[in-house]
Amino acid sequence: MNKYYLRPIEEQDIPFLWEMLYVSLHTREGDEPFEREIIHTSGLSKYVEDWGREGDFGYVAIDQHGERLGSITLRFYTDQNAGYGYVNADTPEMGMAVTENARGKGIGTLLFHAALNEAKQRGIEAVSLSVDPDNEAIRLYKRLGFVEKALCGASITMVRVIALES
Repeated sequence: MNKYYLRPIEEQDIPFLWEMLYVSLHTREGDEPFEREIIHTSGLSKYVEDWGREGDFGYVAIDQHGERLGSITLRFYTDQNAGYGYVNADTPEMGMAVTENARGKGIGTLLFHAALNEAKQRGIEAVSLSVDPDNEAIRLYKRLGFVEKALCGASITMVRVIALES
């Protein structure tokens, strides 16, 4: 039986966050994968660049050997640097990805619950994310309580309200 562990993102995880940003980019069946450089464009690089600024938090999932399997990040934006899933300056945008060989094992759900618990402890009322309408992860997000809020370009902005009562 495999065991998975979560730990807060550390500085040495930043290259892995870039990798997970690339992994999170959805391509439709039969489409060519994106060029790796796309993660360094202004629309995407904001999700990892300068990681560790005030308000940033997230987790990395690892196995019993310390191999990184996935990550979840939460980051605040403003109207000036809004991400694809931007709702408002009080709602952090969530980014999550799991390596291909670790999918379907509950790691995404584990990451999500840890991030949601941390957000709740920080007094955050809601989190948002952006997802391609054709990405099967949308089913996971709906199961985890996210609701569709808006269509932004080719992606759906979803929001999950966090109950702040104890």
